Amino acid sequence: MGALCGGLSRDTLDRFSDRCLHFLPCLSDPARRSTFCLRIALVMLHLIYVGVLFVFDRDMIHKTKQDPWYTTVYLILFAVTLAQYFITSGSSPGYVLDAMRAVNEADASCNRASMASKQPASSKNGDVVITIDRNQLGRNLLGRGAMAWTKLVMDMYPSGTSLRSVTCSYCDVVQPPRAKHCHDCDKCVLQFDHHCVWLGTCIGQGNHCRFWWYICGETALSLWTGTLYIQFLKSDIAKPCYLILTNQTTYELVRRRRIQYLRNIPERVYPFSKGACRNLYDFCCARSSKYRMEPLPTGQELEEKLRPYTCSDVLSCRCCC
Repeated sequence: MGALCGGLSRDTLDRFSDRCLHFLPCLSDPARRSTFCLRIALVMLHLIYVGVLFVFDRDMIHKTKQDPWYTTVYLILFAVTLAQYFITSGSSPGYVLDAMRAVNEADASCNRASMASKQPASSKNGDVVITIDRNQLGRNLLGRGAMAWTKLVMDMYPSGTSLRSVTCSYCDVVQPPRAKHCHDCDKCVLQFDHHCVWLGTCIGQGNHCRFWWYICGETALSLWTGTLYIQFLKSDIAKPCYLILTNQTTYELVRRRRIQYLRNIPERVYPFSKGACRNLYDFCCARSSKYRMEPLPTGQELEEKLRPYTCSDVLSCRCCC
């Protein structure tokens, strides 16, 4: 019984796997599966980085309500960049085999049309009927097309160039100038530039322009997002860290001139600070009562804090202790 259940479950998993491969054939090939995972990771990175700004950055939310055009332009750039990514990754770089097939088909069509116009279907007196072997005709035309591609490519090289030196040893096709065999795609690419792992395709003659526009959009989006993150860190993270290191509260920082016991103290003097290291230790590690209260510093302590730093103070880490 257990073996039967195990067999059924295995069969169910096999059928489920076959269905997944039927709808997503890219998962059957390890190389294409790796490319698919990289694409998902890149898209998720875009969504996460942008999503964090709209969820946690209060200034971004406030700016969106105050100036909606700013956020609209940013989201348009984000959508256009992702669209360019998918368009570029799905475009063909221009393979030599496709170009050769197009030349062969065009030449074969021209030859077929010329032979059909010259060859009569039957004689005028009706006594002689000429039969045409379609298969043999197609093979002849295909061979002529292959010769047409070879002649077309060899005309691009200086006279005296051998056919063997310009034939790809992997694809066994005659390569035009600037073409190269890509070992990742296992195809020869026209005007080969490089193989982009994140796009999962080669960059060549067919998609070089699209790739350039995608890089421009991605660069603009990265710079804009980086600027927003710097502002976010400055307002939401750097400011709290500064308050911890100087032993201040947000209220004391913002309303310093209105607080009576802080009015006569200079701006750069922090009366409750015990040094950056001690402040950080007390905030993070020291175990104290939640009802702990700090007394105001004496006049002598304020004078000590007002004293300018000297070289000996820097060597003795006066600012930290």
